Amino acid sequence: MNRENFGTRLGAILAAAGSAVGLGNVWRFPIETGQNGGAVFIIIYILCIIFLGMPVMISEFLIGRYTHSNTAGAYRILSKGGQWHWLGKIGVYTGWFILCYYAVVGGWTLHYTYLSLINAFDDVKAAEFSNIFNDFVGNPWIPLLWFYLFMLFTHYVITRGVQSGIERASKILMPTLFIIVIFLAVSAVMLPGASAGVEFLLSPDWSKVDSKTVIEAMGQAFFSLSLGMGCLCTYASYFDESTPLAKTAVHVSVIDTMIAILAGFIIFPSVFNIGMNPNDVGVGASLTFISLPNVFQQALGEGSLMSVIFSSLFYFLLFVAALTSAISLHEVATAYVTEEFGMTRSKGAMLVTVVVLVFGSLCSLSFGPLSNITILNRNIFSVFDDLSGMILLPLGVMFISLFAGWRLDKELYREEISNHGDLPTPYFRLLIFSLRFLIPIAISLVFLDQLGLFKAIFK
Repeated sequence: MNRENFGTRLGAILAAAGSAVGLGNVWRFPIETGQNGGAVFIIIYILCIIFLGMPVMISEFLIGRYTHSNTAGAYRILSKGGQWHWLGKIGVYTGWFILCYYAVVGGWTLHYTYLSLINAFDDVKAAEFSNIFNDFVGNPWIPLLWFYLFMLFTHYVITRGVQSGIERASKILMPTLFIIVIFLAVSAVMLPGASAGVEFLLSPDWSKVDSKTVIEAMGQAFFSLSLGMGCLCTYASYFDESTPLAKTAVHVSVIDTMIAILAGFIIFPSVFNIGMNPNDVGVGASLTFISLPNVFQQALGEGSLMSVIFSSLFYFLLFVAALTSAISLHEVATAYVTEEFGMTRSKGAMLVTVVVLVFGSLCSLSFGPLSNITILNRNIFSVFDDLSGMILLPLGVMFISLFAGWRLDKELYREEISNHGDLPTPYFRLLIFSLRFLIPIAISLVFLDQLGLFKAIFK
């Protein structure tokens, strides 16, 4: 079966970076940084990226490029009939599972881009932003329409193929994302009182550094790079043989970290401009769709042209970040069904999209008509979110590390990352040590933290 490759090295890097850069860069990293020592957290995070995140990323790249197969096929080939073949299927279904609720949030970003463009937040009181969001997600139809539109964008890119779809979209969306985030960050730091926000973000507060800080930095590093969900392995299957795997991993990690830090320069100067306590802005959806619309209105002038431009670009930035990640998640499942079941790309993509629309609709409606359906006091959306973030992803990353560190032939590993001897690999021993020991231990700690053990201990 003939498979497409990325046409250029830049296209491969931007596609992989697009997979890594997502909503977590904007609504999780800045808050984690601010609450865990500022610059100290960033330093610890970068160390976790280097010694924990990048070894897994390089391994996923290697597995994908060596086999030139979808994620399930890749592990089946390398396991040589062994039991590790199931690891690839777990990655595929994890990515597919995540897309079902992630695309719903992607629809929210489109809705808030629209609200910003029509200046719908003018004269809205601070206490009313929560009601606006809750009324929106509780509506049975409007969130669904935006969710379907978001999936239409995603589906269109996937059906166009690797070069004409994913690569071309990445070359448009990633530079657009960079331009918007830089413009917003520069605009935010020029606000009155912005220096306090910059200081809050970058000044090290050693008093907040403890084992919990390190654990949260590890968790952010793993989740921020889109590890364990098949995206990087699938994209790497479209790399050509000359692609330097370690160098590509460095490029992706740098881009991902830069976007996350710049997001902090957007949020905190704006928050400090209005005299708001950063600890009160919330996290996740609460921060993004309730606190920030209020912050932007107050910081830039209610109903002003600048507030409209700033808010519209911010939510469009979120849409772009969500879309690049959604494309990679969709491709994981599409590559799987087309190659494993002999479907055409158009039919495979349609199957993936239909499944996402069905389960995504349930996630969307769980805030409204289906809100009475709960599992362990969680609605359907939260079940999808918690199961993937707290169980599937940590376990997936751990088993990838164990597979690459213990199961893969070490000479094959060295041959691949050195491009058959053309590139130096002085880091090889450290890489294998990290895969075998450091990462499994780190993931075990993150896994326990996700289950709430450390929150109970450090409370």
